[in-house]
Amino acid sequence: MEQTTEEDYKLIFEKEGVYLHTNAKRSNQDTTIPGFIRIVERAGVPALEWSPLEDEGRSAPAVLYSRKDGEGGEEDTNFDPGYEPDWAVISTVKKDREHVPVRDSGQWSFSLPLSELYCLRRARFSLGRNFLVLTSRGGHPLPPLHFHRGGTRDLLRALQRYIILDQSPVDGRLFLAYPHDSGALSQSFDKLQLLDDGGSDLVLRFIQDPYATTFGGFSKVTNFFKAALRPPETSSRPAHDPSLPPQSDEEPGFELITCGVELGPRPGVTRGSPLDRWEEFLDPAGRVKNPERVKELVFRGGVTPSLRKEVWKFLLGFYPWNSTAKEREDILRVKTDEYFRMKVQWKSVSEEQEMRNSLLRGYRSLIERDVSRTDRHNTFFSGNDNPGLTLLHDVLMTYCMYNFDLGYVQGMSDLLSPLLFVTQNEVESFWCLTGFMELVHQNFEESQEAMKQQLLQLSILLKALDPELCDFLDSQDSGSLCFCFRWLLIWFKREFSFEDILVLWEVLWTRLPCDNFHLLIACSILESQRGELIGSDHDFNTILKHINELTMKLDLQSVLCGAEAIYLQLVQCKELPLKVQQVLGLYIPSSSEEDSPDSQASETQRLLSQSQAAAAPCNSARGSTSP
Repeated sequence: MEQTTEEDYKLIFEKEGVYLHTNAKRSNQDTTIPGFIRIVERAGVPALEWSPLEDEGRSAPAVLYSRKDGEGGEEDTNFDPGYEPDWAVISTVKKDREHVPVRDSGQWSFSLPLSELYCLRRARFSLGRNFLVLTSRGGHPLPPLHFHRGGTRDLLRALQRYIILDQSPVDGRLFLAYPHDSGALSQSFDKLQLLDDGGSDLVLRFIQDPYATTFGGFSKVTNFFKAALRPPETSSRPAHDPSLPPQSDEEPGFELITCGVELGPRPGVTRGSPLDRWEEFLDPAGRVKNPERVKELVFRGGVTPSLRKEVWKFLLGFYPWNSTAKEREDILRVKTDEYFRMKVQWKSVSEEQEMRNSLLRGYRSLIERDVSRTDRHNTFFSGNDNPGLTLLHDVLMTYCMYNFDLGYVQGMSDLLSPLLFVTQNEVESFWCLTGFMELVHQNFEESQEAMKQQLLQLSILLKALDPELCDFLDSQDSGSLCFCFRWLLIWFKREFSFEDILVLWEVLWTRLPCDNFHLLIACSILESQRGELIGSDHDFNTILKHINELTMKLDLQSVLCGAEAIYLQLVQCKELPLKVQQVLGLYIPSSSEEDSPDSQASETQRLLSQSQAAAAPCNSARGSTSP
């Protein structure tokens, strides 16, 4: 429909029965608000607007959000996190232009110029409603719009009058919004810096500052974003009839737009016994005869406490696997000398020197603060004036000298404490930390590129495993999986008991069955909570709260079995999407034979044969969760 109501305002499209689901928990306010979605032209500028029924007749405000902004913005004093302030997650919006203030009468109304629409995701989960999630070019998703009476196709057709909607080849439910002006399109990509030097094929949507006080102070997370871009060879094309079937409010073909993967049954998996024999793996000179077999046994069952210190030094690169006993004595002597040379560097800095070195002073301040609260429940670190705390402090300060560019970042004390507990040795714990940091140092870099990539990869895996769960999380503004950030940052250190972490980390250090096994651990945990998440009346805040409250309540053996079973289920899929293969390390673009997909076959087959021979699976086999 098209209606001119005044000189500078034109109504192009209108649809009633579009509900906005808020996260408010005020007793006097409903969390489901009915309203209208409209496409309008104001002074010739097209915009997408939503307003509640109670605001009918008023003009929607020209501002999207009012939230706490880290760069001089005002804080909305009416914003309610839902419960106690410690659980509040406040998103920030970068303001490129001056906005008109939100009118009090239209708290939930929004108006988005179509030139600012970046992408939209269209989906439906089995509990009923169709919904759209729209993301602005500023990087902020709008609240999901639930179409209780259908009409999403009509809206998309109306939008194409002003913009190109290009269906993503990696997600049939995701549409990228491009201006008809190709020059403006190029400028938009340059401004957002979405295309890196190697091209980009990122999927899903943005999210900024998802992480506040909830996760214990890892405050370096800022401006997270996820974007869905076409591969470079894919030509731009509008999403016409193939992806937008004929009009119908009932939308009978909606379920055809899907990215689910047809998976076979999930194999049963058992865990093995811990590695409890070491001498039999050594030759007369002390070399480890079969490192791969050792790793396989560790992956299957961990290591007994009496052997843990020795095995960890190999897993973390303190000793090469092919070193002799004599060579290891020499290595220990060299590494000890090197460690104390670095330690002397910071120990010899006077107070006057440190006053002129703000970086070192800042590192020391952070370390002292974190050491005082790291694993204090463990007897090795409990009490005042504990020598274990002194060692923790000294090793972290020495690591600053070893890697001054990275220095110290909150969370690194969590990685060191189990190493120090097991080795009971300052030098050995330091070099084991350097080996561990070789695996995870990118997690702590200020750019957070590695964390963005891991959350993206986790999304890819979860979408292949359980698209319905992904749709539900999307509908509750949780599709970014930002609540998994702490899991990935410090490898689940806060989620399991101290003893369980010793087992989990040594399993992950084997790098079996793939380098990203920690992502499969996350998938296993999320799937274990599927019924609670989808079956309850959760919103963004309560999902975050529920996930955080899983701490110390997870059974490690079940989670490990589930993660391995997920891996086996995925690798048996004959039409596994390329992106999933890449996350699992099954496909690496390379001309060399050893990097080809076939090189992974023997490892996969060995795991399959082991699982099939297991007599008592620790989690029952179940079929695909794809719809």
